[in-house]
Amino acid sequence: MSTFDDFPHNRGDALIAEYKERYGDKTLIAFSRGKDSIAVALALRDKIEMVPFHYDDCPGLEFVEESLAYYEKHLFGRKILRMPHPAFYKHLRDGMFQPVGRAELLAAASIPNLSHSDIVRMVKKQEGIEGEILSATGLRALDNAVRFISIRKHGAIRGTAGNWAPIWDWTKQQLLETIEKSGVSLPADYTFLPRSFDGFSYLYLIPIKEHYPRDYQRILEWFPLAQAEMLRWEINQRFFPT
Repeated sequence: MSTFDDFPHNRGDALIAEYKERYGDKTLIAFSRGKDSIAVALALRDKIEMVPFHYDDCPGLEFVEESLAYYEKHLFGRKILRMPHPAFYKHLRDGMFQPVGRAELLAAASIPNLSHSDIVRMVKKQEGIEGEILSATGLRALDNAVRFISIRKHGAIRGTAGNWAPIWDWTKQQLLETIEKSGVSLPADYTFLPRSFDGFSYLYLIPIKEHYPRDYQRILEWFPLAQAEMLRWEINQRFFPT
């Protein structure tokens, strides 16, 4: 059976030193506000300069902005860049949850088809970063078998993929203990969402509507027919109660 001893990768400070030797004293960090990305920031804090950026699934949500402001003050000590999530533009191009009239307008609007690489280039340009730099992620080998095999095969620093995994060998217990000892809080929505906000499933929409009604209305401004997702859930509950 494979163990971490079989992995030809550095860990902890040695991994950070290897990254700095190859890419310099600065790293990007795609900050989702989730526990994994918080743990990555804690692992790198005071050891390397971090340039955090956040993918906005829906611009202007108050509960997201409030937590980002908290992490700017208590975790990074600098501005977290707000960047459009590639999926946000894709949803608009595809007419997701859009009435027919608006969908026709969106189809004619030439909405850009952005990739994650495009976003990284935008971040680098905004920060005046030249040369190659990678994004730190919260990928952990013990999350699942696919990630275990991927890290074993490709390593914790993946230049071709544009990212690296500073906490690849952490257990979930180690991750949670690190956050608890740091005094840095998880975002408030962690108490009622299945994970940090990530899409427009009823699993997110129902609790957002209950706890942050203004943000729910903000979502409907962008995706008016998201209410249909709520109706689908109500119908399922009516005919297939749990």
